[in-house]
Amino acid sequence: MNGIWNRSLTARFVAVVLLALAVSQGISFLLFTDEIGGALVRAAKTEFLSRTASVAQVLETTPPAVQQDILQASGTSYTRFWVSPTFPGDVESWRQEAKEKLAEPLPTLANLAGSEAGGDKAAAAPAPNPPPASNPVPQPAMAAGASTGAVSGAPYSTWLDLPAHAWPLSRAAKFMYWGDSGGMGLAVQLKDGSWLNSAFAKKMANSMWTARSLISLAVTAIVLSLCAAFIARTMTKPMRRLAVAAEALGRGESVEPLAERGPDDIRHTAVAFNLMQSRLQRFVEDRTRMLAAIGHDLRTPITSLRLRAEFVSDDETREKMLDTLDELRAMTEATLAFSREQATEEVTRNVDLTALVGSLCDDLVELGHDVTCADAPQFSYRCRPDALKRAIRNLVENAVRYGERARVSLRTTPQAIEIVVEDDGPGIPADAVEKVFEPFFRMEHSRNRETGGIGLGLSISRNMVRHHGGDIILANTGTGLRVTISLPPTAAAASPSEPKGSARSLRRPGLAIGAPRRTPAE
Repeated sequence: MNGIWNRSLTARFVAVVLLALAVSQGISFLLFTDEIGGALVRAAKTEFLSRTASVAQVLETTPPAVQQDILQASGTSYTRFWVSPTFPGDVESWRQEAKEKLAEPLPTLANLAGSEAGGDKAAAAPAPNPPPASNPVPQPAMAAGASTGAVSGAPYSTWLDLPAHAWPLSRAAKFMYWGDSGGMGLAVQLKDGSWLNSAFAKKMANSMWTARSLISLAVTAIVLSLCAAFIARTMTKPMRRLAVAAEALGRGESVEPLAERGPDDIRHTAVAFNLMQSRLQRFVEDRTRMLAAIGHDLRTPITSLRLRAEFVSDDETREKMLDTLDELRAMTEATLAFSREQATEEVTRNVDLTALVGSLCDDLVELGHDVTCADAPQFSYRCRPDALKRAIRNLVENAVRYGERARVSLRTTPQAIEIVVEDDGPGIPADAVEKVFEPFFRMEHSRNRETGGIGLGLSISRNMVRHHGGDIILANTGTGLRVTISLPPTAAAASPSEPKGSARSLRRPGLAIGAPRRTPAE
């Protein structure tokens, strides 16, 4: 989960939205739980008073013979009615009687009909046998709960007079709360002087977390998550395009300007990226043109000095001057070649990197160099093949020139694709590992072109590799020098397959990779 949180802005956005929903629902629960419970109690009290008033009016308009049936028919699973001759002043006695009434089963419709049809005969007839023990009369769930849990042992209060606005009848009524589960009692005097008693005991479910509310909350969470994911992906889509464009620009590819649309923040970011890209391209072009101009302008004075040196009478002095001028001319030509290389925009495409390295080794073997190439799996890599091949060739030729032989291998790691060139030479001093990449720097100080180049080979190679987003690393092995070209994996890189023979056997005539151009710079 931590990995998804760190990698995905969408996951963070969805989590924040769900957290906000949970917090808001929790606050609402704390604020409205008591209010909902109070509303339920008030609604139950209103319904209880209204039902009791209706029963009282019905009793006063019906014959005494059917009043008992009316009382039984008016009862519910959590309400009972009965008549007492006097006012139930003893609260404890009334509570015990209410407990017994609520525990009695409700009469069935057949019992009520038989009682009404029998009249006085039913009163004179012997009492019916109780139901067999194997088929007991079911107890009302709420009544049982009220008699055992809501009423038994619960605190009770005294009778209170109901105010006129809370009681629908003109006569006064006595009311009290009893029990710890919303229990209520009511006593109202009838016209004949008797008292109608009613008891109510029902546990109020004042919790907001009902099945329906939980389903509603889950649906709300799902809808909000989908909306949050859509919004987050819409917001991050321009950022992903920017990341892809920045990666391609860092690898030296030509990138189309980003679309400058959307919200102000996204649009300003696209404008800034496009402006940065144009400035970088203009800076590189200006520097390349300046370097080419300097190299071109040096040709004329060098040629003039060479002509004048031919007229020097001292042979030794003349030869030294001509050698120096030849060296200046070679450096000038190398500078111009380097500038032309920078100015050339090669198309980036997918190539078989293993075949590219293998074909290069084949070319150098045919020229008589001691080069070996280790077996390697095939890789499809997105690059500028001519430039990359030239960089690798410079390194392999340096290994052959200074280390007698070159061993080339290709390997992959989770972070990079590495091309390793090893030799058996003396290596490089630790303090010169970075200096060898400086233009025109040579480890061999005689300045003899027979024993070394101009000093641009490593500089050109590192420049080309860095344009692909990689780098060149030098390391002494004790028996020679190891040069590692580290290239970042690209989205186009395919999974490695099993090697089929040596890397040199992978070279195919149809591979659209031309041999690199050799210049005096190397």
